[in-house]
Amino acid sequence: MLIVYRAKDLTEAHIVAGLLQAHGVDCHVGGHYLQGGMGEIGTSGFTNVHVEDEDYARAREVVEEYEQDLHQSAPEPDPAPTDAPPSRVNHLARIFLITCTVMIGLLWIFSGTR
Repeated sequence: MLIVYRAKDLTEAHIVAGLLQAHGVDCHVGGHYLQGGMGEIGTSGFTNVHVEDEDYARAREVVEEYEQDLHQSAPEPDPAPTDAPPSRVNHLARIFLITCTVMIGLLWIFSGTR
């Protein structure tokens, strides 16, 4: 068997395997037991999709289509607005910090006069 696709995680490997099976290519997802080796952190490179040697060329065609569609359908992130008004949380945080600063200053002033 040959590795036709190196998935970033187990879910992606099964998506690609399902796509291959829908195109009539038998495949196997390997690395199920290695996935949790590092706890909850996603481990990369352990989960691969394998196909028989004679199915490799057809499987690569399907995988390349998948990769092209994946890159084309990824939306571009919206740029952050630069002129957005400050949120209410930021405003309240500023008031809280100013109040704390004033209170600490007053405590410092009055504690030194006693």
